[in-house]
Amino acid sequence: MRKGIYVWDLPTRMFHWLLVILVGTSFVTGKVGGSAMRYHEWSAFVILVLLLFRVAWGFVGSRESRFVVFLRNPATVFNYATSLLRRNSPRYLGHNPLGGWSIVAMLLALFIQAVTGLFANDDIATQGPLYGLVSKETSNCLTGIHMLNAKIILALISIHISAVLFHLLFKRENLVTPMITGFKEWNHETAEPGTGPIWLAALIAVLAALAVYLIVR
Repeated sequence: MRKGIYVWDLPTRMFHWLLVILVGTSFVTGKVGGSAMRYHEWSAFVILVLLLFRVAWGFVGSRESRFVVFLRNPATVFNYATSLLRRNSPRYLGHNPLGGWSIVAMLLALFIQAVTGLFANDDIATQGPLYGLVSKETSNCLTGIHMLNAKIILALISIHISAVLFHLLFKRENLVTPMITGFKEWNHETAEPGTGPIWLAALIAVLAALAVYLIVR
């Protein structure tokens, strides 16, 4: 008999959906350019806050949000990958072995994007807040990385969406609803993962915002 189990805490879910909105905003405003670049920078600053928060939450958050829980060894990842096309392949309460490492890849790519953007320029009117700390040649190099990495992020997003659809249509496993409600249908015996303290999440968010403010002011 299936039952709902609380797997994703509120801070993790808020991080996920805010990141979706802000990454979309950053891509759109970056393509529009001009006066929209102001909003591009603002969304990038908030994304950097979210990334700092998520790294910290990966160590002190609820069980399924922790890196030590969802980052599995290469053998486990390989075995899971080879079983993907079987409907009875192992299921995981939180991130599966491939999904866990894809989260790390996404976080890393977004970190690279946010940091290179701090030093980037568009040779017209927009410069990152730390542009003056490097030479023009270095800024141009980091701008090139920023533009190339945007394509990598789009590829990772496409893979992520494809994986969600694959699990929904082929594996009959809904990964979206749990990230909205926090609850996942689960037919195995397991202890409740619990949740990280909201006050701790708020404290980490404030400290992350302060750190980003001190960097970009």
